[in-house]
Amino acid sequence: MEERLQGRDDISYEVRKRNAQGLPVSYTVHYRMLSICGVEEEERLNEPGIQNFPKFAGEFVLIIDIPAGFPAVDAMPVYSFQTTGPDNEDIPHPWHPNIRYYGAFAGRVCLNLPDTYTDIVQTVRRIAEYLRYERFHAKNEPPFPEDLKVARWVMEQGEPNGWIYFDQEERRVD
Repeated sequence: MEERLQGRDDISYEVRKRNAQGLPVSYTVHYRMLSICGVEEEERLNEPGIQNFPKFAGEFVLIIDIPAGFPAVDAMPVYSFQTTGPDNEDIPHPWHPNIRYYGAFAGRVCLNLPDTYTDIVQTVRRIAEYLRYERFHAKNEPPFPEDLKVARWVMEQGEPNGWIYFDQEERRVD
């Protein structure tokens, strides 16, 4: 992973846990890039006449857990953004149709592409594309978005208003 992410100042990682053979089985990945982390007036999400302007954050933390048996098809890594900090406080996590924002599985990343099943570094890069909104699937059709509420916002507000096409250089994090 070190060689393939070398030279990227927007992505760093650390090994969280190793197995008995010394191989990494869990990583923490830090993304330092501007992305949408929620919307204003979230309690009135997608109400007619209400514009839910995006809110932004500049850092996100992804946890990768690699099960025993990887890379077998039934032993795929789990990619999930942290949503709570060490003191159980909420921390910003991505607002993206292919990343669960609400509920018990908040932070879970949906990948649905064969090359993401075994190439962890390629998946880390793909998730960076999610954060920059270079890649997303918001239509309620196969392969289906991970979070339908966020997907609806993308289709009805984010795309029509150009909010998902933000310029990282000009946008500032509050």
